[in-house]
Parts: sequence; structure tokens; C-alpha cells
Amino acid sequence: MSSLAILLIGFFVLILLRINIGFALVLSSIIVMIREDLPFASVINQMYANIDSFPLLAVPFFMFLGRILNTGGITDRLLRVADATVGHIRGGLGHVNVFVSMVFASLSGSAAADTASVGSILIPAMKKAGYDPAFSVALTAASSTLGVIIPPSIILIIYGAFGNVSIGALFLGGIAPGVLIGLFMMTYTYIISVRQGYPPNARASLKELSKALYQGAPPLLIPIMVLGGVVTGIFTPTEAAISAVVWALFLTFAVYRDVSITELPAMLAKSAVDFSVPLFTVAGAGIFGWLISYLGAADLVVEFILSVTRVPHGIMLMLVAFLLLIGTVLNPISAVLIFLPIIQALGDTAGFNPVHLGVLTTVSLSVGLISPPYGICLLIATQIGEIPITKAIFAIIPIVALVILVIVASIWIPDIMIGLPKLFMPKLFNI
Repeated sequence: MSSLAILLIGFFVLILLRINIGFALVLSSIIVMIREDLPFASVINQMYANIDSFPLLAVPFFMFLGRILNTGGITDRLLRVADATVGHIRGGLGHVNVFVSMVFASLSGSAAADTASVGSILIPAMKKAGYDPAFSVALTAASSTLGVIIPPSIILIIYGAFGNVSIGALFLGGIAPGVLIGLFMMTYTYIISVRQGYPPNARASLKELSKALYQGAPPLLIPIMVLGGVVTGIFTPTEAAISAVVWALFLTFAVYRDVSITELPAMLAKSAVDFSVPLFTVAGAGIFGWLISYLGAADLVVEFILSVTRVPHGIMLMLVAFLLLIGTVLNPISAVLIFLPIIQALGDTAGFNPVHLGVLTTVSLSVGLISPPYGICLLIATQIGEIPITKAIFAIIPIVALVILVIVASIWIPDIMIGLPKLFMPKLFNI
């Protein structure tokens, strides 16, 4: 058996044995290094090199931002904005669910945080209003994946940092597909609501709408600050994340006063613990990814796919299928870090723009957040909705199909993902 096969099989066996993914990466890598008689100093060097990244510092700050939003009353204010804006459409609570997920995605960049915070409020409310529990759970879980796509996305930051791609361009590239998927979800919600007779909410008066927008406007400055600062070059992603955290702290403790300042140390401690696990995973993926390249996995995959098809769109379809598959067992961060050499090799072979490839990869991996056995967002939503996972899976299939439709369409219509980057950052595209 080849060392590459031992590396991959060993990793997935450890995952099946429920070993922490970071340890699975390191242990399987060490076994192969012993077999290949490689120096063990390379383990430490590659692990350290992977986390010695300034853009990576943006991740813990965005995770802390998400905790601030969840702890304070900012989520409730965003819900009021969503209700006043789209709640009067047939299936009002469903539209509020999707709309607030789109907005929340632009604040925290975390799908799991969206599922937990929005789902804990809206899933019980939708059930109480007569919505099918499985539909409520499926819609909440699916809409929360927009946090992976719409900037500031932690996955886009990881991809840009380790793939040497402009994070600002990736941020811009995630806007259109994220909004398009959100609109498709709202259209699906409307169709289901008409069929099932789900009611609209009461239409907000102009005064109520103005009040909701006034109260929700300050936190909505966060995505403008982050995206505008990064794209214009005023901020690096890390500096933008720090600025967003400072603004959120100011709103929470000085303006809204929803949380006592005494809770800040606990919030910081929890955020540090939250980041420690993915940080170790990033470090472990450093040595694993290095071995993937050293053992020539990218070349083998490219050769195999080229033996099947040499058409660029066909190559990308096979890459998307591969990403959808590995997304069912790996979280998006791990998948990007482990298979980035293969992803970029296939992208180069197909002649796809690096920004297009990065956004396409991110959107494809987002489906794994609602696809068992990993499906963390679907699992969180089913726990909140108190329904069997099987019912949620059947309910979420049509929504997953809509997301895949956008993915496939973007292969033939690149401007879905690179239209905005080309408009605002033309030098990256030699325009």
C-alpha cells in the first residue's frame, strides 16, 4: 500500500473512531513520516508555519464578534428589522428566518453561531405559528450556511490566507451567490407557504419600520466597515475584525447596555477556548497538507480527472462533486486546509480564476454543514426543533438542490462569483 493511501485511510479511520480531527491529522501524518523516514522536526516546522499567519488572526476576532452578538441584544434588534421588512409576505416567519440569516452572516461569519442564535428564537416561534417542524428546522439550518458565504466569512479568510488569494476579492465574490441563494430560499418559502397556508405577519407601519431600522442601523455598520475597509485597502482583514469587535463592544456595553461589563472576561475566555480547537486543526493540517503535496496527490488527482474529461467545465463539475462529498465528513476549514493543493491544481488545469475557484469551493463546502454525517448546522437545528434527523433530511433536500443549482450555474456564468470583484478590483483581473 502506498504512503498516500496510508495517509488518507489512516486519517478517515481515526475520524470514524471519533478522534479529534486535529489529532487525526497529526497521528496519520506521523505514521507516514515514519514510513518515509522523514525528519520529525518537519512536523513542528510545518505545524508552526501554518499558524504563523497574520491574516489568520482575523479568525479569533470574528469568532469573538459572533459571541458578542449572541450574548447581547443585537440579534433581537436584527430580528425586528427583518420582521418589519419582509414579515408581511406570505410565510412571514420563514422570510424573517432567511433575511435575518443573510444579515447575521454579514456580521459574524459563522454558520453555527447563526443556527444557534437565530434558531433558538425562530424555530419555536415557527412551530407555535403552525409551521411544519421539519420545514422550520430545515430552513433555519440551510439559511445559516449563508454565514460561510456572505462576508466576513471565516472560510474565505482561511482560503485567502493559505491560497495566496486576495481576501477582499473573495469577500466581494461571496456577496452575489450568498444573496442569490437567500432569494431562492425565500422564493421556496413563499411557494411552500402558499401550499400549506402559512400566514404572513402583520404589515409594519411606516413608523414601526423606521423605528426598527433606526435601532438596527448601528450593528449594520459592521459589514460596511469590514468589507469597505478591506476592499479599499484601509484595513487588513485582521484590522477590520478588530475594528468590528471594538464597535460591537461599544454598542453592547455603552449604547444598548444589554450585558454587564463584568461578563466580558467570561466572553473572552469562551472565545479563546472556541478558537483553540480550530487553531490546532489548522496546525495539524499544515503537516498533513505538506505530505499531500510531497506524496504527489494533486498530480495523481489531476491525471485521473484528465483521463475522464479535459473539458474545463467538466473538470470543475468533478471538483464540485468531490467537495460536496468531503464536505459530508469534514468541516469546511479542515477541508480547505487539507485539500487546497488538489483544489488549486484542478483550478489551474481548468483555467479558472483563483477568486472564482475560492468562492466556488466555499459555497460547495457550505453544503456539508447541512449534509450528514457532519452537518453541524442541521444537527443543531434538529436539537432545537426536537425532531428526528431523518425528517429534517427529507425536508432539506429541495433547499440543498437550490444551492447546488447556484453552484453549477456559476461554473458557466462566472460573473455570479467574480462580477463584483471585477467591478471594484479590476487590477486583479488585468482589466
